Amino acid sequence: MRPSTSRTWTACWIAALAIISMGCEPDSVTIGVVVPLTGDHKSYGEANKRGVEIAYDEVIAAGYPVELNLSVVDTESDPNKARELLEAQFEAGALAVIGGSVSAEAKEMITGADRFERVLLSPSATSIELTKASRNFFRLAPSDDTAGNKMADFAFRVLELESVAIVAEDQTYAEGVQRAFSAAFEKLGGTVMELIQVPPNTSDFGGLMDRVLTLGPQAVYLAGYETGIAAMILELRRVNFKGRILTTHAFSSPSAIARVGKAAEGVILTQTVFEPDSDFAHVQSFVRAYRERFKEEPDLFAAEGYDTMKVLAKAIEKKHTLASEVPRGLWDEIKEFPGVTGSIQFNENGDVRKFPRVYIIGGDLLLYDYSKRLEENQKKLLEKQREIKERLEKLRQNAAKLGG
Repeated sequence: MRPSTSRTWTACWIAALAIISMGCEPDSVTIGVVVPLTGDHKSYGEANKRGVEIAYDEVIAAGYPVELNLSVVDTESDPNKARELLEAQFEAGALAVIGGSVSAEAKEMITGADRFERVLLSPSATSIELTKASRNFFRLAPSDDTAGNKMADFAFRVLELESVAIVAEDQTYAEGVQRAFSAAFEKLGGTVMELIQVPPNTSDFGGLMDRVLTLGPQAVYLAGYETGIAAMILELRRVNFKGRILTTHAFSSPSAIARVGKAAEGVILTQTVFEPDSDFAHVQSFVRAYRERFKEEPDLFAAEGYDTMKVLAKAIEKKHTLASEVPRGLWDEIKEFPGVTGSIQFNENGDVRKFPRVYIIGGDLLLYDYSKRLEENQKKLLEKQREIKERLEKLRQNAAKLGG
């Protein structure tokens, strides 16, 4: 007598469950890369992608225990499309997705990650509201509260500023970082004279910056993405604003600084540590590979993309190629991981344990660690004073000889 169809399917399911319980894992793994390669945020996504590709090539060249594939798609800087593409990646079998280059996209993509119960690992989304948003969300850039607090402390204690005005785009990322800065600065005893919010797609900043001049703050803190910040800086320079210009890592990309040109000189910003001239061998290797492949210097977003791929590959290398095991791999396998952006480890919320530094844009339009730059300038000043003192001493000695 032939077994019934229902019994046959039951037997198949039991067998399948038995295989899963024994830890049977796939021979090949696909990682989705869902980033903006066109549109307003293309500079962030393109840099992330380049970093991911270099790391992927290194992982494969070193010999990986399973076949590892990448599937790269363009969100076109559209958060809704980002979510749809992420879901399509998971439907096609992707184990995890690297994406959410900006906070607005990450926020939408999290809903898709939760629907499929799979990991979204963001290289560079920083919005405060993403903390605790999902057990399936991890990120390699620290939350905006750390950046806002760092800049507020620097402005008040180091620059000795007492008053600032804030100009912020009306969007998720800018809202979070400006709130953190404002709260920390006022807690220290500083005064936020006014929050000037910029409507989406604003192109004319003339009236807004005239308002800044009327307020007369010692500094202005700019919060937004690179296009908006660049336009704000240019307008502040045009109206001859004399105070300090403070901003965020969103303005740290070479494309943003190049857009502004010499007007960017002296702008101060926070970002996590990435030093292309570092003596660490793994940093030198990444920078060299990036230069050879793309004929330009890597920025922070490329470095974060690189670290994201390396971290994910490490997390799933041993036994975590089942989707449900990926979060455990990120928590258990990533302990003080030596990334090119510093040591990497995730807390219980999927946030990375990193702390930003303060940088200043020099006359050559390169970023310099503010503390190191100040120390170097102080050394140069002391050396100059020593030379002047020696010359004066020689003049005194010569005068004494002539008098004698």
